[in-house]
Amino acid sequence: MKLSPREVEKLGLHNAGYLAQKRLARGLRLNYTEAVSFIVTQIMEFARDGEKTVAQLMCIGKHLLGRQVLPEVQHLLNAVQVEATFPDGTKLVTVHDPISCEHGDLEQALFDSFLPVPSLDKIAEIMEDNRIPGEIKYGDGSLVLNPGRKAVILKVVNNGDRPIQEGSHYHFIEVNPYLTFDRRKSYGMRLNISAGTAVRFEPGDTKSVNLVSIGDNKVIRGGNGIADEKQWRLCAIGGFGHKEEENASEGITGDSDSPFTTIIPREEYTNKYGPTTDKIRLGDTDLFAEIEKDFLYGNECVFGGGKVLRDRMGQSCGHPPAISLDTVITNAVIIDYSGIIKAYIGIKDGLIVSIGKAGNPDIMDGVFFNMIMGANTEVIAGEGLIVTAGAIDCHVYYICPQLVDEAISSSITTLVGGGTGPTAGTRATTCTPAPSQMKLMLQSTDDLPLNFGFTGKGSSSKPDELHEIIKAGAMGLKLHEDWGSAGGGHAPDIIKVCGMKNVLPSSTNPTRPFTVNTIDEYLDMLSFCDMQMVCHHLNREIPEDLAFACSRIREGTIAAEDILHDIGAISIISSDSQAMGRVGEAELNALYGLNKRVEAVGNVRKLTKLDMKLNDSLPQITADPEKYTVTADGENLTSFATT
Repeated sequence: MKLSPREVEKLGLHNAGYLAQKRLARGLRLNYTEAVSFIVTQIMEFARDGEKTVAQLMCIGKHLLGRQVLPEVQHLLNAVQVEATFPDGTKLVTVHDPISCEHGDLEQALFDSFLPVPSLDKIAEIMEDNRIPGEIKYGDGSLVLNPGRKAVILKVVNNGDRPIQEGSHYHFIEVNPYLTFDRRKSYGMRLNISAGTAVRFEPGDTKSVNLVSIGDNKVIRGGNGIADEKQWRLCAIGGFGHKEEENASEGITGDSDSPFTTIIPREEYTNKYGPTTDKIRLGDTDLFAEIEKDFLYGNECVFGGGKVLRDRMGQSCGHPPAISLDTVITNAVIIDYSGIIKAYIGIKDGLIVSIGKAGNPDIMDGVFFNMIMGANTEVIAGEGLIVTAGAIDCHVYYICPQLVDEAISSSITTLVGGGTGPTAGTRATTCTPAPSQMKLMLQSTDDLPLNFGFTGKGSSSKPDELHEIIKAGAMGLKLHEDWGSAGGGHAPDIIKVCGMKNVLPSSTNPTRPFTVNTIDEYLDMLSFCDMQMVCHHLNREIPEDLAFACSRIREGTIAAEDILHDIGAISIISSDSQAMGRVGEAELNALYGLNKRVEAVGNVRKLTKLDMKLNDSLPQITADPEKYTVTADGENLTSFATT
């Protein structure tokens, strides 16, 4: 059997869709992935029958599912596209608003699956959630575009025989010859409309357009070359429509009641360029990010047909690669240690060189000197997206290279740990012991698209060996009881480090956050002990080994960790990947913990951002490893298992 790569992909998609059908048949509501694979699978099967057209399948796709999905899905699933095979070849089927009816057509949804069609009252009842993932809470008032600029309103006539469409940042003096208007008054002007939009003139149309002056250097390049006064005669010789308008209205933009001012509602602005100084719900949590700063409105660099990032408009000319960016991420919401802003990200030689305003300084105000966009600049559209630093997982067992794919798919870009592959030592501890092994591990990760740090073995009573592994490239040393660390044969009260200076405590994600299933996962029957036996090379037939394994999980300690994370005493969550943790869930569990932090933690002082910056309002934190309690300023803090 010979299958093309896309046929192999479709087989996997079909399996996912059939699994979703079985879950739907037993009354479960579908999640996002299940809903997409389900709709796509049914469309492909209907197309294979050869009895329905593309248009008919677009309609059917809108009515397969309704309340049969989880509450958040309808907000996340705006469209579904799939290439299906029809009798006349492969065609793209697009289903817009696929979750648009109250109840789906379950007969069609389960057609030819030989699965029972559940009654509507069998569909699992779920408390409806009014939280919309990624919801935006808009700030007050509308937005003024291009404030404080010279403006003029001119009458324009299309004397041609076809429609003419002019974009927002096209130098208006250079527009189509068949548009007749006062070209002298349009010198140094462009349309005062939303960036990336256009005004369309049908044949014979007469329209009054609002023009605004270009910014910064005010240099006009390209077009039909008539902007230069020395070449003004081309208007007449070349047949460019020009008619003086002595009574044209002129003024300054900015006042809300001025005819020269263009105002855009915040919701419309968000739909075009992403949110501005608004609040964004992070996923489906109760956490909101408030954008603190945006740049000038009206000069948004939007890429696409007839948009802003074209030659001599948003894209400058005459700036060689040495002084222009290689890549720009446009109109992105950026969240990092410095704040939350809406800006552009400039990339040069594979590195981020600046965050701010990018564009063409010939016509745009406020363009950073090192963020010029030229003919050698690539664009990544960031509208409606959040950009933040990739996660760092600082507790990884380098057992196999497959963990890299899992890590990067969950937004982890840096791994710190140790190991030499699937050896007994690596399954238990994150150590790369020998200099020769360090060299080979560094070489083996050269082609993997992540950043790597390696830790050597730190369990040694003499320093000589430690010096050698550091010289070989170790970025740190790992102390672990499996190699000998704790004195006296007792389990040390490691939670005490939370109160020590110059220590960054961390948790691993198997215990993060504390939920109703956390303890059972490890202690029920022998499942936890089996895992511990494998990881730490123990024998469960030896009572002392069994007791050692079981003593590693204590409910009180896990509950205390929630509080210590909440108040910042523990500042890191890592995965413990392929020992007992899951690298693909490190960041997910951190976010889950943040959501629990809002909902389930009591008696925690409310700290403002200013408090955190000044660092003078933090409580005095005490952790008692014997009673598994945490206090702040003498007040006992509580945490309950979340569901």
